[in-house]
Amino acid sequence: MVAASRTTIVLVGLLVIFLILTIVFAALYGVQRNKNSTAVDTTTIPTTGMKYDSVYIYMIYQLLLAQTDTCATSYCIKAANYLLESIDKTVDPCNNFFEFACGTWLKKNRIPDDAESQDTINSLRNQLDNDIVDMLTSPIPDDLKNLQSIINARRFYDTCINETAIELESVNVTLSFVNNELGGWPILQGLSWNEASYNLSRLLIKLREYSHNMIFGFSTLADDKNSSVNFIRVYQSDIALAQRSNYLNETKVTKAYRQFIHDVAVALRNNIGINSTEFHWTLAEQRARENETVRTTIGNLSQIFNTSAIWIYELSSPYIFFI
Repeated sequence: MVAASRTTIVLVGLLVIFLILTIVFAALYGVQRNKNSTAVDTTTIPTTGMKYDSVYIYMIYQLLLAQTDTCATSYCIKAANYLLESIDKTVDPCNNFFEFACGTWLKKNRIPDDAESQDTINSLRNQLDNDIVDMLTSPIPDDLKNLQSIINARRFYDTCINETAIELESVNVTLSFVNNELGGWPILQGLSWNEASYNLSRLLIKLREYSHNMIFGFSTLADDKNSSVNFIRVYQSDIALAQRSNYLNETKVTKAYRQFIHDVAVALRNNIGINSTEFHWTLAEQRARENETVRTTIGNLSQIFNTSAIWIYELSSPYIFFI
């Protein structure tokens, strides 16, 4: 009886150990199977005729599909592809992270001749311009044919690209605009220029109607602290030649700008004998310009432009006005 009892205890103990091992092995098998299901089977990747980057992108795509909490839409894949095409894998990120992150993008995106810089925003802007041109030149859908904004946009675009009509009109339209809308240009009118009829304030207002901020600019913005309140922001306008040094010294930019003025004047006046000294600053004038630039501040603007109290009162209800 004692021997039988011992045998029973041993068998029960072995059975318990067997059950425990079975549970452990089952758990390990489940974990391993789960890992295998989320891993990428590289043996099934169609690498024939594919470049390394394409294989890399395909592997990332498979990983994204295996992870339900990661975006796997076509837009996300395109964004990931863009990032992969921007990095330079030949550079060690520990030595030069910026070259690693943007090296290939810099090699593929050169600065155009007609631009000062190139970045992703410019690329998107160019793509947007191309998309707009496609929209303006493609047939109008039936549900948009009666929209006045669409009609005006297509009419303006057709006018701009109608080179035949532009050539027939020659410079008459431009001259009429300069003389009648802007008050004339002394270089074009020569001795017939009437300085007494020149009005700087009227010229600035007219230029602002065409979205040109000369001397100062302004905009209407929502108050950051209270979005229900708007304010008018008056600020110093950007200078035309970008850098202040171009106004103080003779540079390649000033030479090119003066030549541009000369070419425009010749084209409008049809007089190839225009004296180039009309577009040149003397040394004394250049020094005077420097002194004037130093003295010109936003504070002076508030004194030059006399803002009436009545005007400020009219603005005080819907806007917060400040300089």
